[in-house]
Amino acid sequence: MSTAGKPIRCRAAVGRAPGEPLVMEEIMVAPPMPREVRIRIICTSLCHTDVSIWKLKDPPGMFPRIFGHEAIGVVESVGEDVDEVTEGDTVIPIFVSQCGECEDCRSKKSNLCSKLPFRVSPWMPRYDSSRFTDLKGEVIYHFMNVSSFSEYTVVDVANLAKIDPSVPPNKACLLSCAVGTGVGAAWKTANVKEGSTVAIFGLGSVGLAVAEGARLCGATRIIGVDVNPDKKEIGKKFGVTDFVNPGNCGDKSASQLINEMTGGGADYCFECIGVAALVKEAYACCRNGWGKTVVIGVARPGSELGVNFQDVLDGGGKSVMGSVYGGIKAKFDIPILLKRYLDKELQLDEFVTHEIQFDEINKAFDLLIEGQCLRCVIWMNN
Repeated sequence: MSTAGKPIRCRAAVGRAPGEPLVMEEIMVAPPMPREVRIRIICTSLCHTDVSIWKLKDPPGMFPRIFGHEAIGVVESVGEDVDEVTEGDTVIPIFVSQCGECEDCRSKKSNLCSKLPFRVSPWMPRYDSSRFTDLKGEVIYHFMNVSSFSEYTVVDVANLAKIDPSVPPNKACLLSCAVGTGVGAAWKTANVKEGSTVAIFGLGSVGLAVAEGARLCGATRIIGVDVNPDKKEIGKKFGVTDFVNPGNCGDKSASQLINEMTGGGADYCFECIGVAALVKEAYACCRNGWGKTVVIGVARPGSELGVNFQDVLDGGGKSVMGSVYGGIKAKFDIPILLKRYLDKELQLDEFVTHEIQFDEINKAFDLLIEGQCLRCVIWMNN
């Protein structure tokens, strides 16, 4: 029996309180409104951003909420005025919108949509309302335009990329945030040039994805910076050629050591953790004249970054820039990246260190918080 146009009752892992284990419960998912799509999630994965907002007692932390924003699914039904996708299409939901109509979406200079700007909102982006309720009829909030910790979710069509269904879903889903962000930051935001030197602060999933992106772009030296010594060997899988542990630099800072190693600084530096002090370190070892420091990490709300005025002036053309979702325009760029994966150029398999069932979702939080995994894929019904 067709479920189109009707509410769907399904399971979801609901965050009921900050920092508390998610609660597996049955919820109702409303039909999609105009320009919206309801999808059945195949699998999803946990990101540090989920964990960071899940811990917050104050906005943007809001409860009850369905977290999750790295996923892949199949279109169950579409709302009015949707012609990009149809029932049965395989899609990747993306937290950054691409309406295709605004000046920013039409430009090659940015991946930030001005019609549906990104915000960590509890609502759908177009209507400021929720499609989730519990069985008591109480509203459950959305997360980052996706909310993939549910068997079914509703996503705006501007936040969907249609993909080749032959790609393994547990690999394709990684491009919806972490790997897409890191590879894109090297490829799109920094535009890493062949033969260049790159320094990466933080070798989690995003940092390793930056290394993978830099490798694909032809960087000849990729320096990884991390306090976890295990990341030295892990990094080699993704092209890291040199490793710096800030705890083993003696009386020197990591930036001083990198300046010495490179004879004046790296061409591109990436901060992948979300710590203001590390942005300053990255900038300090970025080459004067042309170096680019790219900030990817998500800091705590209210964090501020201070840079010495003279350092900026003396840096000449050295720049600092932010990168949201790696500068990727999902509808165009994800198919390109997936083709590179199928052509055995882009590595995705190596990012998946654990796979679990939906009922075990809280185990994914434990693994990520304890630093025991890169990406833990959560299967809805495997």
